[in-house]
Amino acid sequence: MTLSTAESTVLAHRDEGWAMTEPLRHGVQRYQVVQWATGNIGARTMRAVLEHPNLTLAGVYVHTPAKAGLDAGELSGGGLGTTGVVATHDIDEILALGADCVLYTPRACDFDEVCTLLSSGVNVVSTRGEFHYAPSLDPVTRKRVEDACERGGTSVHSTGSSPGFITEALPLTLTSIQRRLDALTIDEFADLSQRDSPGLLFEVMGFGRPPAEFGEERLAGLRDSFGPSLRLLAEALSAPLDSVEAIGEVATARRTTRIAAGTLPEGTVAAQRITVSGLRKGRPLLRFRANWYCTTDLDPAWDLRATGWHVAVEGDAPLDIDLRFPVPLDRMAAMSPSYTANRAVNAVPFVCAAAPGIRSTADLPQIVAALG
Repeated sequence: MTLSTAESTVLAHRDEGWAMTEPLRHGVQRYQVVQWATGNIGARTMRAVLEHPNLTLAGVYVHTPAKAGLDAGELSGGGLGTTGVVATHDIDEILALGADCVLYTPRACDFDEVCTLLSSGVNVVSTRGEFHYAPSLDPVTRKRVEDACERGGTSVHSTGSSPGFITEALPLTLTSIQRRLDALTIDEFADLSQRDSPGLLFEVMGFGRPPAEFGEERLAGLRDSFGPSLRLLAEALSAPLDSVEAIGEVATARRTTRIAAGTLPEGTVAAQRITVSGLRKGRPLLRFRANWYCTTDLDPAWDLRATGWHVAVEGDAPLDIDLRFPVPLDRMAAMSPSYTANRAVNAVPFVCAAAPGIRSTADLPQIVAALG
């Protein structure tokens, strides 16, 4: 009988207790991977798997029946030719593959699906945000997931660019040279002037509308997305947060402005800033601030940077760091999925080698890419 990589890992640790292995440092293994959902991010993760030296695409699950039977090469955006791996809409076909890991990238998380996968012995890496920090889950749901991991000897991990890399992996590295941390602030800047997505900008995000206070639903969305990451980071630093809060503000266009998605009339919302703060002992210790804008000609004037991130670390080893995306704005929509997808793909070997359970960035070794 030939054991899968996941089964071999389970047996290797059964008697001595689970201990993390680092597969890329202890000999290269090959992992069988299933792509679950083929949207914007899923197509990019699937393409990365097809091009990866240590991963093999074993199967593809699609939610749309019309995509069933299509080749993975076509679903990944073309250019790779025929792969021989065809998509299915049948979860039983996926389970029968005996894959090591599923890259789970749907628009919404279905815990029934995730628990079925984990119980069957398949590890899960997701770009969904539900698994960044286990205590953020509803207690009943958390137990369901953890029980499924125990039954299958599997682990599940959420990652991506933001939240993920910028709110967890990078801050853990930057704080490793601190002995006193007064505050850590992450500013995310996104120039949306060349984003040709009218529905997203005008209908979902509210650009081009008269200014109004942010509703609780909008603030809760970012608080729920980034709060778990901030709590994870704080606990990794042995400085757990007392609470997480979110506030929002807008700036308006000083004059009527034409952008790729349409027109921003003078006096309408042209920039938004939402700050998610992790409070400890009455003051912000960790902050994530989203700065999204369609023009820099604003009222009031804001200090805005090019698309990318700025991280400020205040402590006994202060740091001031800019990370910019050297990509023309008209190509950003095509390039940006890689920032989310690639980290998830690179995490696969480490998650397959992890102890059963919901595994955070703090639980795993440093994720490194296999480029050879």
